[in-house]
Amino acid sequence: MSKEPSWYEFQEDIKKHFDSLGADAESNVRVQGVRTCHDIDVLVKTRFLGENIIWVVEAKHWKSKVTKAQVLVLRSIVDDIGADRGFIISVEGFQSGAFEAANNTNVKLKTFDELKIDTKHLIEAEILKTYYKRLSILEDRYWSHSKKLRIEYGLRHHTADYSMQFTGQQLLTIARIAILAAEERNYPIDLNSFLEEQKGEKVAQNFQQLSMWLNLNLNYFDEKLLIAELEMYKNGDYKPNTEYRNRGYEKSTTELMANAIYNARKDRR
Repeated sequence: MSKEPSWYEFQEDIKKHFDSLGADAESNVRVQGVRTCHDIDVLVKTRFLGENIIWVVEAKHWKSKVTKAQVLVLRSIVDDIGADRGFIISVEGFQSGAFEAANNTNVKLKTFDELKIDTKHLIEAEILKTYYKRLSILEDRYWSHSKKLRIEYGLRHHTADYSMQFTGQQLLTIARIAILAAEERNYPIDLNSFLEEQKGEKVAQNFQQLSMWLNLNLNYFDEKLLIAELEMYKNGDYKPNTEYRNRGYEKSTTELMANAIYNARKDRR
């Protein structure tokens, strides 16, 4: 028979759950925020593609339902320490005011069983955000060079060349479509870019396969872009247009194209 109080066992079970997902979870942690220190039941940290993801978890093994006040407190803690998300895990549930206070915020109210079901999808959603950031950085670099230079340095084929060896816009568009589909867990995902230099499989059956495809192709594109930019620099052609985003034309075109193709694919299902 356990000598530990039930609230402690509840908290440690939550910690063990996050440990089992490969996250770095600590219980009974004191964290310094911008304004003050906070005592946190379970602090969860993961790192993916250079991005730190921090979750704050409050374990409420109470005989009463969680109130609006407790939600507001956690919202302020999440904001003060710069966490990505906060959770209140309750044995007895939540008052209606608590749900209202958490609605449309980054604080989620769950039972432990709900947490175990939803956590996998939440982690995937956080990882997809890092892919969006990475994709945006590659887009910024790609579109900052003129069409002439992109053709000259192998970042896209010439308009009259139908070989489809490689074109950055096509790869960026397929990557965006894939992330849109993954956000809705709409598998299998068609990854065929019809490019000769595409890496990996042409279909992702699950998140792990999609993650592998994104890593392979974004890494390849990043390397290809870096080599091109080094050559531009050697030849005196490296003159990226840092003002292009004020026009917004090329980037919005990529996004619009990805959304249009993805919606058309959904309609055909």
